[in-house]
Amino acid sequence: MTDQKTMAYINLYAVLGTLENLCEIVPEASAMLTNTKPISIGFEVKDGPSATITFKNGRCMPQILAEFTERFPQIDVTLPFSSCEKFNGLIDGTVTPIPSKGFQHIKFLLKTFTPLTDLLAKYMRPSPEDLQDRTFFEQSTTLMLYTIAVAISQIANNDKIGQFSASHIVDGEIGFGIKDGPAVTIRAKNGRLVTIKKRCENPRAEMEFASMDLARDLFDGKINAVACIGMGAITMKGMISMIDNMNRLLDRVALYLA
Repeated sequence: MTDQKTMAYINLYAVLGTLENLCEIVPEASAMLTNTKPISIGFEVKDGPSATITFKNGRCMPQILAEFTERFPQIDVTLPFSSCEKFNGLIDGTVTPIPSKGFQHIKFLLKTFTPLTDLLAKYMRPSPEDLQDRTFFEQSTTLMLYTIAVAISQIANNDKIGQFSASHIVDGEIGFGIKDGPAVTIRAKNGRLVTIKKRCENPRAEMEFASMDLARDLFDGKINAVACIGMGAITMKGMISMIDNMNRLLDRVALYLA
């Protein structure tokens, strides 16, 4: 089972948060923003997550807000949502938000932000034909890694089953990535996790996929992780108990991002 609040945290921080990486590695995405003035969109979800996403100079910069207040006057557009369910509806295309601030920027929302999220969806849920292109394949797999890695932390912090697994992860950093490819740091402290989109410099535990192709097959559920570990296609080092509990969180990610 999944819950709407955890899904909202995943959708805002993991899914929309990946717009940052989309603009970094996909030229088509950054090109959508090159002729636009800097603009910040604030997302305010009642009893859920809050964040701003700033678009500037062809880049996208998310900022998680612990509390959505007027302390952030740089926000040009505010999109309020009365519930986590309503915000999740934005992501699945069933809800059209109405700005409470910055209605004059509606053109940006319709002509730039929406096409940008559509492009992200293309990379996150690619067609078999798109994956035949090797560059697209690697970009898509990289974006999936970042989304999954952030989702791990959101499930650890918000999902009841995930919280139980996270409570058994000792303090420290876990390296999670692909050999010769993208990697992140998952930092554990007092039973809570945070994902940092940088390779871990001092991991207490580490989990690494042997290749982009292997990672993709695992993300798509085509192969079994346990079998890959036995074959040496997934390398695990350090405190294995940290990885065991992170793998339980990975199982929850599959439910939320299915």
